[in-house]
Amino acid sequence: MAERKVGLAEVAQLMRLHLEEDKGKKSLVVEGMSREEALADAAVQLSVPLSRLEYEVLEKGLAGPLGIGRKPWRLRVYLAAEKKEVALPEEVDVFAAVAAATELPKDRDGECFVRLAPDGALLKVTPPVGKGRRASESQAFERLEQRAVRNYDEALVKEAVRRASGEYVKVGEFIANPANDALLTVDITDQEMKAFVQLTPPGPGGCDLSKDAILAFLRNNRVVYGIIDEAVQALEDRPRYREPVLVAEGTRPQNGRDAGVQFNFETDKSKLKLKEASDGRVNWKELGLIQNVVAGQPLARRLPPENGQAGRTVTGKSIPAKNGKDAPPPLGRNVHLADDGVTIVADINGQVTYIGGKINVEEILTVQGDVSLKTGNIMFLGTVIVQGNVEDGFSVKASGNIEVRGTVGKSELIAEGDIVVHQGVAAKSGGIVQAGKNIWSKFIENAFVEAGENLIVSDGIINSTVVANKKIICQGKRAAIVGGRYRACEEINAKTLGSPVGGAETVLEVGYDPKSKEKLDQLQAQAGQLSRQVDGLDKNIATLNALKKQRKELPEDKEAVLQDYIAQRTELVAELRAVAKEIEGVQTYLNGLKIRGRVSASGRVYPGVKICIKDVREDIKTELKAITFYLENQLIRTTKYEEPEDEILKRGPPDAYKAD
Repeated sequence: MAERKVGLAEVAQLMRLHLEEDKGKKSLVVEGMSREEALADAAVQLSVPLSRLEYEVLEKGLAGPLGIGRKPWRLRVYLAAEKKEVALPEEVDVFAAVAAATELPKDRDGECFVRLAPDGALLKVTPPVGKGRRASESQAFERLEQRAVRNYDEALVKEAVRRASGEYVKVGEFIANPANDALLTVDITDQEMKAFVQLTPPGPGGCDLSKDAILAFLRNNRVVYGIIDEAVQALEDRPRYREPVLVAEGTRPQNGRDAGVQFNFETDKSKLKLKEASDGRVNWKELGLIQNVVAGQPLARRLPPENGQAGRTVTGKSIPAKNGKDAPPPLGRNVHLADDGVTIVADINGQVTYIGGKINVEEILTVQGDVSLKTGNIMFLGTVIVQGNVEDGFSVKASGNIEVRGTVGKSELIAEGDIVVHQGVAAKSGGIVQAGKNIWSKFIENAFVEAGENLIVSDGIINSTVVANKKIICQGKRAAIVGGRYRACEEINAKTLGSPVGGAETVLEVGYDPKSKEKLDQLQAQAGQLSRQVDGLDKNIATLNALKKQRKELPEDKEAVLQDYIAQRTELVAELRAVAKEIEGVQTYLNGLKIRGRVSASGRVYPGVKICIKDVREDIKTELKAITFYLENQLIRTTKYEEPEDEILKRGPPDAYKAD
């Protein structure tokens, strides 16, 4: 069969589509307190899974001690363009296609062919190609002599050589003997899919077979389809005798493709790539095993079955092909088929999976075992249940709840909902636990904890920094708060406050919005730093002014320094005034809050405990029992112990499987 060529037009089409793909990349700038948080935000805004995001770091974030000086991460996130397939005539190598399309024609000499026909001796002279040489008159005469043609017109031969038209022209006569003409047989094989011919050479005075004669012979022998024109032409010009030559080939039927699915996520987890840092190092904690999706996100596209293409034999018979089989869309849990009838869409936020031939979106991710190198860090748009522990150095982040059946080490737990830790948190002065709602734990040691609502602990809290927008409740047989700093808007309630042997300072603060109080502390620290800078500049300016007064005039370089100091001082004073105004606004807000903050201990309060209710502070100097502290007329007063009144204690920790 003829070789198929790929032209420059098709290669140009491929390159244009790749260029359009690069131009079509979307990007946006996002911020978050961690890189993962920023990427999760970008995934939601762009409505794509995290696996389709590319990013560059614009500004690295800082955690800051106790949240002071905290600085968010800034990322520029790109939406990787989907690859488009270009329909080419055949599967080709692009570079080979370019080479084939730009390849110069090969050099080929002109040739002479002689064919004996009933109407005389015919001569065909082909022109040269490229740098090939023209056919010569001597070559034409030689070919005629080889075929025993003696009676020819030299002038006609020379004219045919000069014109080199590639067409047969009559140049002479010969004594024909039809009995010795060349013979032709045809053999149809391979269930009528191929036709071969075999030529018998002509005898003395016999005529050669022309292309038209061969085609007529094939038609008379039922060969009417798939004729290979180049093979028939070669038999006319360079006949091959006593050997089968393929001259026709049928088309085999092409069965239609069955219905399929084009996935927008990776179904083969072995193909998921580890994240590589800019320095080339691989972060083995970021395994990328979880593919998060959001509600309404297209997950896959159903491909309808294709009709088959019938084949045809060399005798013209049609060979039927099978049409592709239809199949129902692979709809699993929490997905649906869009109105277009082909797009499979997520119903909820969660993890997309392809299991048992079904696409599912799971709102609950269950880790069977520990969060470790085996699982990598977890970031999930839903609820996460960890059956084991969260090992040191790993993080679990969820848009729903987090439930850990074991312990949490020097790790990071961040959830928009509740966090439940069955066996407690031993953070080794480096762990972070943050919940948008409530946090439940058996114990907490050396951790930074922040709850959007309440913190409830059964065994105790030791040497931790805790912030709760509502209450800190520590109730149980060993429910003690010892060492650290604790801030709650409404109440702090425990069995024991402080330690009989002293140790780390225990500071309890209630009666204000912890977030606003934290902001106030940051602003006051900033104001103090600015004041110190202004004082330093005042001293330098005073020194230079004294020198100027003494000498009447300063040298040019020192005068420039003085003016620079004055300009710096003007900027710092303006900034200090702005900060002072912001401090005043926060203080006004805090003072206006109508919150009855209280601190209670059902057991003992030991000396050394510091209690702050709003802006009033009291240091405990003697041991107290079963007592509640409250604020009245800007004085901290006491009464007998008051039980916490909250429905959350009656409900108990939430069932993660029923997360909102």
